[in-house]
Amino acid sequence: MNVVITVDPRDGQRRATDLTETDESRLEVIAAQASRAAQWLAALGRLGRAELLDAIAASLESRRVDLIAAAEAETGLSHARLDQELTRAAVQFRMFGEVLRDGAYLEAAIDHAADTPLGRGPDLRRMLVPLGPVAVFGASNFPFAFSVAGGDTAAALAAGCPTILKAHPSHPLTSHASAAAIESAIRERGGPEGVIAIVYGEQAGRALVRHPAIRAAALTGSVGAARAIQAAIDERPDPIPLYAELSSVNPIVVLPDAAADRGDQIAEGLFGSFTNSGGQLCTKPGLAFIPADPGGDHLVDALRARVASAGGAVLLNERIRDAYEDRATEFERAGARVTARPEVDPGVGFTVAPTLLEVGLSGLTAEIADECFGPLLVVVRYGDAAELDVALATVPPSLTGSLHSGPGDDADVVRRLVDGLAARAGRIVFDGYPTGVRVSWAQHHGGPWPSTNAVHTSVGATSIRRFLRPLAWQDAPAWILPEELRDEYVTIPRRVDGMLATGG
Repeated sequence: MNVVITVDPRDGQRRATDLTETDESRLEVIAAQASRAAQWLAALGRLGRAELLDAIAASLESRRVDLIAAAEAETGLSHARLDQELTRAAVQFRMFGEVLRDGAYLEAAIDHAADTPLGRGPDLRRMLVPLGPVAVFGASNFPFAFSVAGGDTAAALAAGCPTILKAHPSHPLTSHASAAAIESAIRERGGPEGVIAIVYGEQAGRALVRHPAIRAAALTGSVGAARAIQAAIDERPDPIPLYAELSSVNPIVVLPDAAADRGDQIAEGLFGSFTNSGGQLCTKPGLAFIPADPGGDHLVDALRARVASAGGAVLLNERIRDAYEDRATEFERAGARVTARPEVDPGVGFTVAPTLLEVGLSGLTAEIADECFGPLLVVVRYGDAAELDVALATVPPSLTGSLHSGPGDDADVVRRLVDGLAARAGRIVFDGYPTGVRVSWAQHHGGPWPSTNAVHTSVGATSIRRFLRPLAWQDAPAWILPEELRDEYVTIPRRVDGMLATGG
C-alpha cells in the first residue's frame, strides 16, 4: 500500500505518515458499514441526532490544541485563523442540531382524504427523508470548516446520512485527527462503525463515488477536481448528484461617491479581504472596479501602499503556489500591469508575494477576468459608471458580488448594478467585503456555474436539503407513518390541508 505523505508548506518538508492509501477491499468494508449505519441514524430520530451533533462539537473543542497544531504544520495558516475556524466547525454542528430540533427542514405536509373537483382524493403525507450514505471531499483551504469536520459532514449527519470522507492530500493528519474526534463522540453514544469513515488517496476518491452504496457527493474544490469526480460518477449505471463549490472571482464595484467619501476605509477592507489567509478563500475578491477620478486615485494609492509593505503569504501546497505564479504571469501578458508587489524571499516553502495589478476598463479581457487563487487583486479603472453594466457581463458568475455606494451616487445606476450582480451571483454584499461567510439560517453560499454546479447552498441551515429527498405516503396506516406525519404530532411546522401550522 502507498504511504500517505504530509508536507509543511512553510518549509516544503515532506514527511511520511502512519496512514496508507485506501485500497478496494478496505473501501468495500467501509461502504458496507456505512449502509448499515444508516439504520442507527434513523433510529436516533431528529432529536437524537441533534444530541449527537452537539456531542461532536464538544469533542472537537476538547481536542482544540492538538487539532490546531496538526493543521498549522500542514497548511501554514496562522494559529488565530485556525482557532477561529475550529470554533466555526463546532458552531456548524450545533447549528444543525437546532435545525433538527426546529423540524421545518422536513417540509412536512398532510392532505387528508377529501372530495375534490376531480373526485375523491386520497390521504397524502409527504416529507423529506435521507438519501443514504454520502461522500464528502474535503477542501484544501479550510482544514476544519470545509473538510472532515466541516459543514458538509454536519449537514449530511443531520439529514441522517452516514458520511464517508475523502481526506485532502494537503492535510491528511488533520483529517485523521478530526475524524477521530467525531468518531469518539459517536462511540460514546453507542454508534456503530460506519456512521463516518475516512479514505485516503486519489484512486480511493474516484472509487468511492462509483460505489453503489453512495447516494450523493459534495466537493469544495476546483473545476478540474469536479470534472474528475463527475467523470467517475458517470461510470455508474445509476447517476447520483454532485454538489460542488468551485471557482469564483467575486467582483467588487466601488462607485465614485463611496470612493471619495471613504477611500482609506475601503482600501483597508479590500486589502484584508484579498490577502488574509493568503488569499486562499473561495470568496476572495479578484476584481475591484474603481473610478478613474481623484477619489479613486486616492483609494488605489492607499491600496498600493498597503500591498507594497505587506509580507509574504504561505500558500497551502506546491500546486497552488505554482498555479498562482502562472496565473499572475498570464494576467500580465494579457495586459494587466503590476502596480504593487513587495520583494519576498520565497525560502524553501511555498511563500509568494501579494500582487496588485491594474488595467483600464477597455483592457479588461476574459483572460484577466478569471480567478487567481491566492493574494492577487486586479483593479479595473473606469470612467463612467454606466459602462460597468457591459463590463460586469464579462466577469464569470460568482459566489458573491459587492457594491460600495454613497448618497451622491445615482440610484438608477445602483439599481442597475444590483440587478446585474443578482443575475450572476448567489450573495450581494453592500458596502462590505465578501470574505467571512456567516453560518446562519439565511445564508446562501452558492451561485451560477462555474462558482457552483447546483442551486443549493453549501453553508447555512438549508444546505441540509442536498442530502434529502421527498417521499409521499398515500393512504398509509397511522402506525407506519413517521411521527412527524401523524395527526397528533404538532410540535413542528407542517402544512395541513393547505394551511401552515407552525407547531407547538
